[in-house]
Amino acid sequence: MADNNFEVLVIGGSYAGLSAAMSLGRSLRRVLLIDSGQPCNRQTPHSHNFLTQDGQKPATIAATALAQVKQYASVTFYEGKAINCVRTEKGFELITEKGDLFRGQKIIFATGIKDLMPDITGFAECWGISVIHCPYCHGYEVRNQQTGILANGDMAFHYAQLIHNWTQQLVIFTNGPSTLSPEQQTKLKQRRIEIIETPIAHFDQTNGQLNAVVFQDESTFHLKAIYARPAFVQSTNIPLALGCELTEQGLIKVDAFQKTTVAGVFACGDATNPMRSVALAVATGSATGAFVNHELIGETF
Repeated sequence: MADNNFEVLVIGGSYAGLSAAMSLGRSLRRVLLIDSGQPCNRQTPHSHNFLTQDGQKPATIAATALAQVKQYASVTFYEGKAINCVRTEKGFELITEKGDLFRGQKIIFATGIKDLMPDITGFAECWGISVIHCPYCHGYEVRNQQTGILANGDMAFHYAQLIHNWTQQLVIFTNGPSTLSPEQQTKLKQRRIEIIETPIAHFDQTNGQLNAVVFQDESTFHLKAIYARPAFVQSTNIPLALGCELTEQGLIKVDAFQKTTVAGVFACGDATNPMRSVALAVATGSATGAFVNHELIGETF
């Protein structure tokens, strides 16, 4: 790549990154979009709650978006992984895993997050398919069905409150002694929500479709869907290395204009927002592109 100088470096080429790149491409900005091709929803069969794309495969949405962004000649695509970035007098220098160097005045992190799978055999295979995290994204498809919640304490109770609107056939798996308060347990009992404390051995599944929860005492509980919210980390440590602050949840802290706590560095998508959805990723990406363009205008006009 002969010219490695750009106005904006977009790290992460999924929905938020592509949306930001489109906004900037339409603003005639010289943009480099770097992506390693590993979106966090790569196992999810269908995307929902996104106007015009409801029920579509995530990979199809991404492919359509990529084809459309490629129409803008000022956007350059690079397949690879960014591993380091440093501030310079004129902006930033970024190094990739292949050893390539790129320079940019502004950086957008659309890198998403990395889910940390719990130590339950079969969980990772079911993640995004029959082990789901968001009722707005997937709840309609499993409405009024026997549904599990893998959580404990306040998280389990809040999940039960939320999901109860989609199905009243709920059971909570605490995977060990319950930490639900007596008051919470009473409310759950009033709504006939069972609490099972038996430790889980594994998930019986077929190609990601849950058949049953198998416990350490060899008993089983058959069901087709279970909600869970595993721990996560940022997909890349580069924002932290640059000095970007994180929220208490571990998300990149941004203001109303998607600016991080470091000048010239913006972020969007799942890396910044606890409500993980394709629609929100696209929305924040589009806004971020406009905000970055506005900042560039302010610095030159």
